[in-house]
Amino acid sequence: MNENNQRDVFDAIADPTRRRLIRLLAEADEMPLHELTTHFEMGRTAVSKHLTVLKEAGLVLDRKVGRETRYRLNASPLREIQDWVAFYSKFWSTNMLRLSQLLEEEEE
Repeated sequence: MNENNQRDVFDAIADPTRRRLIRLLAEADEMPLHELTTHFEMGRTAVSKHLTVLKEAGLVLDRKVGRETRYRLNASPLREIQDWVAFYSKFWSTNMLRLSQLLEEEEE
């Protein structure tokens, strides 16, 4: 975790189970733990631990409804990942353009 006690977003999405949880929450308004658990071959405790990691990264918000905890996606921290990928996307586009120009020059 970083200095302000929040988990790194890249670390949080590194696990395929957590990426799947994000996907499930993106497709629903909010879901209770028992409903999320039905999508995995693991118990509530394991799913809950993954949700905690996502919460620590700010990717998941929760609220109590009676005795049930409901979870929903907070996608704004994913902007950091989008920005990082966009930077390298520009890098690759530039390199591919250069390569294309070199190939064209060789053909002449």
